[in-house]
Amino acid sequence: MKVGFISLGCAKNLVDTEVMLGILRENGMELTPEPAEAEILIVNTCAFIETAKQESITTILNLEEYKKTGCCQALIAAGCLGQRYDQAILDEMPEVDAILGTGAFPRVMEAVREALAGNRVILAGPSEIIYDARMPRIVTTPSYTAYVKIAEGCDNRCAFCAIPLIRGHYRSRPMEDIRAEVERLAADGVKEINLIAQDTTNYGRDLYGEPRLAALLRELCRVEGIQWIRNLYAYPRFFTDELIDTIAREPKICKYVDLPLQHADDDILRAMRRPTTRRDMEALLKKIRERIPSVAIRSTFIVGFPGETAEKYETLRRFVEEQRFDQVGVFTYSQEDGTPAAALGNQIGETDREERYHDLMSRQSKISEELGQSLVGHEIDVLIEGRDAEEEQIAYGRSYREAPDVDGKIYIEGDADSQPGDIVRARIVEGFAYDLVAEPARS
Repeated sequence: MKVGFISLGCAKNLVDTEVMLGILRENGMELTPEPAEAEILIVNTCAFIETAKQESITTILNLEEYKKTGCCQALIAAGCLGQRYDQAILDEMPEVDAILGTGAFPRVMEAVREALAGNRVILAGPSEIIYDARMPRIVTTPSYTAYVKIAEGCDNRCAFCAIPLIRGHYRSRPMEDIRAEVERLAADGVKEINLIAQDTTNYGRDLYGEPRLAALLRELCRVEGIQWIRNLYAYPRFFTDELIDTIAREPKICKYVDLPLQHADDDILRAMRRPTTRRDMEALLKKIRERIPSVAIRSTFIVGFPGETAEKYETLRRFVEEQRFDQVGVFTYSQEDGTPAAALGNQIGETDREERYHDLMSRQSKISEELGQSLVGHEIDVLIEGRDAEEEQIAYGRSYREAPDVDGKIYIEGDADSQPGDIVRARIVEGFAYDLVAEPARS
């Protein structure tokens, strides 16, 4: 039978999708990118914030049309939305034939069989499962790059976040299991590994009694064939001196730090239940910049959290302007059911939240453009991702400074030969807020 699959949300969700695809193929299912051809349609949903929930619901409703106009016999809602609102979805969305939660994704074939048999089922037990190197997996990213999830769940319990309610407690994968997967990916031609978890700096504390991300990075640097290792979602609490030194010393590790800080006002940070202060963050950022030459730092912030007065937003704005991050992501606060922040007073109106979002993004755009312009004349290695469809002499890709999907691109003019997966040397000639223009470096 043919199965169509849509994956929504973050890269962590994408890895679950890839494992489910592997299980489906191992059980004789044929995978198709065309929903109209699929007899089974599966949506791996997101429920991180309200907009993600709405996107998931809209996608499900749109796919239901294929029951009328296509071949679809079963529609399955997998992932975070199903884990959190399983019975409500089954009660209110008759289009859905089965629910497959985050704690049950290896049971995807069971969900398929039950749905095809006409049984509307919920498979969404406690989130205790994490995939391992033995599970089948179909990597859907380009052949030269892959995500590797090193842990599942979260123990941070930030006041605004529903992830612990959806994904469960923090669970690290054994180091040898992660290495085994990376070795297999390298054998398949992968050059760039992107390590992900809800909190990568917490890696290993549950297994080894202490954070072991630095040790894991050093272990993966020994895998032959891997050229770039990028670490994402690095919370500041366990960003240790050992980790900083490991990033600085190991040539395979991208000098790229993804540090979600969320705010800069101490009162808001306490209300968010973040275990850091502005002074802590400033000290850490100073240390990272001093000890990792040419480091690129990305962060994320939330505007409009309950109690964020104009003055407290101003503290955040000044912090962002002073720190001059290379890239910043901004989210408007979303009041999520069951989170401590949802019950707080002084909720901020939508108009103020949107104004602050646009203001902070506009200010950061100017900073990013200035930093991009400061790179003019520098030479840098670029991982080629594709070629311009209209201009034959233009290739595009990313350097160590840009993570896949969230950051900009580097466009290399006058490059006639490079192909996706090649790593080439380029010289920056123009800098913009999100993208850079380069030319092939002269030998």
